[in-house]
Amino acid sequence: MSHSKSSTRWLARNNADPYVREARAQGLPSRAAFKLEEIHQRDRLLRKGMTVVDLGAAPGGWSQVAAGVVGESGRVFALDLLPLPKQDELAKLGVEFIQGDFREAVIAEQLLAALAGRRVDLLLSDMSPNLCGIPSVDQPRAMHLAELADEFAMRVLNPGASMLVKVFQGSGFDAFHKQLQSHFGTVTIRKPKSSRPESREVYLLARNFKSLSFV
Repeated sequence: MSHSKSSTRWLARNNADPYVREARAQGLPSRAAFKLEEIHQRDRLLRKGMTVVDLGAAPGGWSQVAAGVVGESGRVFALDLLPLPKQDELAKLGVEFIQGDFREAVIAEQLLAALAGRRVDLLLSDMSPNLCGIPSVDQPRAMHLAELADEFAMRVLNPGASMLVKVFQGSGFDAFHKQLQSHFGTVTIRKPKSSRPESREVYLLARNFKSLSFV
């Protein structure tokens, strides 16, 4: 199949996607917002006054949902390599955005500086590598991002805090799941209805962070 035919097929499927249509109707940046909304409705993940960090935030749907719940008394810090299309609108909701590659230590330190010693109640990570379609390449890259998110969580989370992180089922998944169980009270797998059925992506919801010595 030629690239043009493949692209046309993807666009047709995307335009027919009910979550894509609903996101456009609601003025949301993407269908991904519904994934967080669904998990929040099921698990009461967000609440007013929370401090939230959103890794892999672009195009901004998760940050928009989070800011809408935590309200003016809460804070949302967003980070992504890509710009946020609605950055000005999100800023009005109280979202503080840092653009950069989280794999670079200097960017992670920039986020820490923005937090200014504030402990985090919820870490969200929807980070995903640029997928090439080769599992032996894509899977290690995706798991590396999940590992980085967990390392950051251990530096910033409040005791009892939560983390929601995207992972892909495959090599390294079970080991990472066990890793989270070592420093969270519970770890559950979530596959939102708005996640494409054919995708290997799932979300690990880790709750009740066991306080480690703060770094």
